[in-house]
Amino acid sequence: MARLAQTAGLTDVQQEILATVRDFVDKEIIPVATQLEHKDEYPTQIVEGLKELGLFGLMIPEEYGGLGESLLTYALCVEEIARGWMSVSGIINTHFIVAYMLKQHGTQEQKDTFLPRMALGEVRGAFSMSEPALGSDVSAITSKGVKDGDEYVLNGQKMWLTNGGTSSLVAVLCRSDEGHPEGTAPHKSMTTFLVEKEPGFGEVRPGLTIPGKIDKMGYKGVDTTELIMDGLRIPANRVLGGVTGRGFYQMMDGVEVGRVNVAARGCGVAQRAFELGVSYAQQRHTFGKAIAQHQAIQFKLAEMATKVEAAHAMMVNAARKKDSGERNDLEAGMAKYLASEYCKEVVEDAFRIHGGYGFSKEYEIERLYREAPMLLIGEGTAEIQKMIIGRRLLEEYRFQG
Repeated sequence: MARLAQTAGLTDVQQEILATVRDFVDKEIIPVATQLEHKDEYPTQIVEGLKELGLFGLMIPEEYGGLGESLLTYALCVEEIARGWMSVSGIINTHFIVAYMLKQHGTQEQKDTFLPRMALGEVRGAFSMSEPALGSDVSAITSKGVKDGDEYVLNGQKMWLTNGGTSSLVAVLCRSDEGHPEGTAPHKSMTTFLVEKEPGFGEVRPGLTIPGKIDKMGYKGVDTTELIMDGLRIPANRVLGGVTGRGFYQMMDGVEVGRVNVAARGCGVAQRAFELGVSYAQQRHTFGKAIAQHQAIQFKLAEMATKVEAAHAMMVNAARKKDSGERNDLEAGMAKYLASEYCKEVVEDAFRIHGGYGFSKEYEIERLYREAPMLLIGEGTAEIQKMIIGRRLLEEYRFQG
């Protein structure tokens, strides 16, 4: 076990889970990640291995067949998986946000229907807030769900669905004005619909089309898609929690978990970049000695390691806060912001240490260099995090005058 990014106070069970995941990453993910990434190939064998390890049920309660573990355990597992290949952690993250939202907000029937199969990885989750024209401005969504007898009819176009093709259950946020008078604040007239579908592309059920994979700079292997609803009929018992108008709050609760996850991914990618940098610096020689012996490189390594350690500590703090039942939007925003920024910087320093070889597709650092920018955007941009942090700080430190 590496010296950096250790976590104090873990139980024997947590340590055993993490050791198992780290072993899986070292043996099953790192050796094939770059090859699969360059081919933009879905990591089917890796996903089957994660199913066998029970990782799709890691945070799902034991009564539904999961392991009932904490957000901290989950975040530390994500950190290990992202260290191997960030795309794999994305496959798990969206699944877990949906499972978490079901656990926290679903009706008993919804939990009984979905959580046992989600724990086994048989039902795989995705969630959808963003739309082509709005990015982080969730309150401006235009997709609509209109009541029609015992069903809702959904229309609209969604964007940036991770697992859009491979998932079989999508939590979709739509505007629903039913029961909400005109002039109601946008965030109070949104509903989360649980949309079941067949995995794949094209028209996956009547009224629902997944056009195909979006071609991306990095974050390959995992499918990122659009979702088009055109007269999609959903039964009323597939409104998350059974009540309309709660969708925004349900999604934001899920996104808090997602932000801890993105922070954990940043930590994992940064750790891998540090490992690659410190290893290469001891093998590459210039002017008669290993470049690790040059003070300029030692300074880089010192800065990289400090950033890895700081980001890990903030991520762990955010996860523990949520596990304690407390509000953690401030800590999750800070952790996501810091970990993603530090990840980009650590990856760039490792890239610089590699010199010209960092530009070659033969070297793993080239893949990390293309993957890190996604963390600056996913689950709310750095600017959105700073907005959340700033508002929360003003709440906490309100001027008494």
